[in-house]
Amino acid sequence: MPKAVSDAKPADNRLKRKGAGTGTKQSKKAKDPNKPKRPPSAFFVFMSEFRERFKKENPSNKSVAVVGKAGGKEWKALSDADKAPFIAKADKLKEEYEKTMRAYNMGITEKNASEEEGSEKSKSEVNDDDEDGDDEEDEE
Repeated sequence: MPKAVSDAKPADNRLKRKGAGTGTKQSKKAKDPNKPKRPPSAFFVFMSEFRERFKKENPSNKSVAVVGKAGGKEWKALSDADKAPFIAKADKLKEEYEKTMRAYNMGITEKNASEEEGSEKSKSEVNDDDEDGDDEEDEE
């Protein structure tokens, strides 16, 4: 017996997505301009030196893609021993980044703690001012 062919279309997948149809967009959290930038990987350390060398050898080249492709080919062709100095430099930069991030995070936690203390202090100062203001009005 032949199977029945259904003319019904499958349900629209867009309706099945989480949050579909809510109409609200989530805004991204604002980035802190003081936050340290992540360190480059060994490849990008290599590429910074490679770009300078490539520009000297090919001064007429204006294409970023050509430089990237040539750098990628050369990186793949390097042996582990040739990559070692770039890896060591990247590790050193990563350690420095981790130190600065710890300092940055400590600064944030200290800043948050001082803001909380400051807000409590300001509330008490406001209450003290109100009490003092009442006394002054009574004296006049």
